[in-house]
Amino acid sequence: MIARLVLAALLFLAAPLSAQLPEAAPAEPAAAPTPGQTIASTQDDGADERIAERITGIFAALPAFGQVTVEVREGVVTLSGTVPAEGDVARAEEIASRVSGVVTVENGLERDVSLSAGTAGLSSLADRWAGLVRMLPLIGIALLVWAGIVLIGYLIAGLGALWHRIAPNSFLADLIASAIRFIAIVGGLVVALDMIGATALLGAVLGGAGVVGIALGFAMRDTIENYVASLMLSLRQPFRANDWVKIDDREGRVIRLTSRATILMTLDGNHLRIPNGQVFRAVILNYTRNPQRRFEFELGVDADDDARAARQLGRDTLAGLDFVLADPPPEGRIMQVGDSNVVIRFLGWIDQRETDWWKAQSQAIPAVKTALEDAGFGLPEPIYRLRFDPRSASIPFAQDGAALLPEPKKTVRQVTVTETDEDVRPADEIVEMVEQERRQSGGGQEKDLLDHARPVE
Repeated sequence: MIARLVLAALLFLAAPLSAQLPEAAPAEPAAAPTPGQTIASTQDDGADERIAERITGIFAALPAFGQVTVEVREGVVTLSGTVPAEGDVARAEEIASRVSGVVTVENGLERDVSLSAGTAGLSSLADRWAGLVRMLPLIGIALLVWAGIVLIGYLIAGLGALWHRIAPNSFLADLIASAIRFIAIVGGLVVALDMIGATALLGAVLGGAGVVGIALGFAMRDTIENYVASLMLSLRQPFRANDWVKIDDREGRVIRLTSRATILMTLDGNHLRIPNGQVFRAVILNYTRNPQRRFEFELGVDADDDARAARQLGRDTLAGLDFVLADPPPEGRIMQVGDSNVVIRFLGWIDQRETDWWKAQSQAIPAVKTALEDAGFGLPEPIYRLRFDPRSASIPFAQDGAALLPEPKKTVRQVTVTETDEDVRPADEIVEMVEQERRQSGGGQEKDLLDHARPVE
């Protein structure tokens, strides 16, 4: 009974308080659900129409979605129609899904592959052509600037007298002129492209050219090496025209040094072209650089004779020859004891400007040999002792050591030696051939890089 009275009193007191409270504000419409949110159980009237109108207005502002149809039902957007590009399909779905109140998007768009769809591409091409036409004055000015820079570069490169005066040889002078022309062409192109705002194109071209250059460098490694060797040889000048040289195992007189090869005339009159890459790496023996040259030969005297006396006689004989130089003096060296003789090596020096090396040696050998024989020295031939086993002979022969019949003496026809045969002056046949070859090809396409005004390395 008491509890009922207390409850009635509380209700009586709460009634005035509730009358004094303000009225609650009307409920706001629920916000459109977002991904991850719960979809509202009810939808306001006209929401589908508002969503469809909003999406249609957005698509109307975009030319790519002019053929798109939008339908909305219970917040579900259905897209149908065609778009010009494949990427526009996903783009349309992404735009529709961002509109407030959209529950989901059913994307039924397809790419338009009909011929009529190409009008957009043609329109873009026409726009580009119009832009190109508008840029023609600027392009013309850029071309004029490029032509001016190239003209200045060619004028500077055309100062041949200046570059030939600065460079050590004509090959390097031509190389400097070519480098100036190349720099002018590339520099003018950079400036022209920068004027029309196409420096990105230049970067792509130069990048591609660099890759192509690396590939060509590996493919033409021998050619590039030969070109660099030509440049180094023209700077070092290792020989002169008509020098008698030996390059590795190839021997001859130098005709000319070109930008590709060194041309020799062999001692038998044949042309020999050696790539400069091989010449630069080769061991070069120049017989002409030092006019003094030594010849040598060996003779063997009997082992029972005095080898020191034979050496002295041969040395005096060489000293008595007119073409043998007194300084350095001729020399004789006892080399070894052979099977039946003592080998002596004789050496003498000549001046190649006055004496032919081959002729001098050909005169010196018989002179020393005759002097030794006239002095009683024996020049024995190799002696071999043969021993026969009579048991293996098919024909019986005498074993009593019967004396052998002496061989009949050979008769030698007398030959008269003239002064021409004794002439040891240098033979000029190859030298004259080389000079004639240089005179005939003086105005040829291959320039001679040998410069007689510069010192030889």
